[in-house]
Amino acid sequence: MTRRLAIVPARGGSKRIPRKNIRDFCGKPMIGHILDTVDKSNLFETVHVSTEDQEVADIVTTLGFEPEFLRPDNLAGDDVPIMPVLKFVCEKFSENGHSFDEIWLLMACAPLIDVADLEGAARLFAKHEGRHSMLAVCDYAVPIEWAFEMSPDGILHPCQPGMFAVRSNDLAPKYHDSGTFAVFSPGTVLSSEGAGADKGFLGYPLSRAHGLDIDTMEDWAVAEALFRAKTQSEPETSRK
Repeated sequence: MTRRLAIVPARGGSKRIPRKNIRDFCGKPMIGHILDTVDKSNLFETVHVSTEDQEVADIVTTLGFEPEFLRPDNLAGDDVPIMPVLKFVCEKFSENGHSFDEIWLLMACAPLIDVADLEGAARLFAKHEGRHSMLAVCDYAVPIEWAFEMSPDGILHPCQPGMFAVRSNDLAPKYHDSGTFAVFSPGTVLSSEGAGADKGFLGYPLSRAHGLDIDTMEDWAVAEALFRAKTQSEPETSRK
């Protein structure tokens, strides 16, 4: 049986949307939605919320996910990459005699992820026997070849001049990190340095509706609308 550790980072210092990890989202703290999904999936042996913030720790404890330990303050700053956080958690569990086959990073502000997404990702990761780290991705809404930069005077400058004339059907889709989840082998996490590497990932495609990255209040409003629509379309039995 595969032993999976789910790590949900939830530091208390969010700037663009203050306290967004625990802000009410459709009737419960934002982080509660991904924790519910993780719990319902029955994929994980251990779920750990990584936070330095006592209020966050208290709230997730009331939700049934008491952290075994807090994150040190030096790993909770705005400029700290996520890999050192995962590495710290894995090392702490190892010190306490716990080992795992897979390390899953699940973001606190991913309320639109569902059990089927996690099950599909688990199957794909297993199919490749853990040879590649896996990243949940979404395709861009429009070709990135059509991108512009804007100068201070408002003038647009094409990043790839002339590409506006190429039809979207003639361009291969491009993907971006959805900001929802990723999967690693323990060895990859424990041997990582700094922010880690961005090469060699296996991509797990998500629909844009499930892979919305919530960074602004506009994102938040869109996510709430999508969540309500999704919930209303589900059979009653799946919501119990």
